Amino acid sequence: MALKQLQLVVRGRVQGVYFRASAQREARRLGLVGTVRNRPDGSVEIVAEGEESSIRELHGWAQKGPSVARVERVDTRWRSYSGEYADFRIVE
Repeated sequence: MALKQLQLVVRGRVQGVYFRASAQREARRLGLVGTVRNRPDGSVEIVAEGEESSIRELHGWAQKGPSVARVERVDTRWRSYSGEYADFRIVE
């Protein structure tokens, strides 16, 4: 069992298109924990922890996001698993 953490910063038309709610639903479906939040620069940040294979699936999903989003770029940063999250939440 390879537990990892991944930080994604998704850029494009990703705010105001239910990106956070969709990301939360996808992460929970994959059994991941972490957070998703809007950033002041118009991007969305996802921090997800869990099985590496599930995190890779979330990464693939984030390349497109929900149907009304227009993802232009996803910045990816792998980190060590922290165990600090109990569930996957939308953070204001």
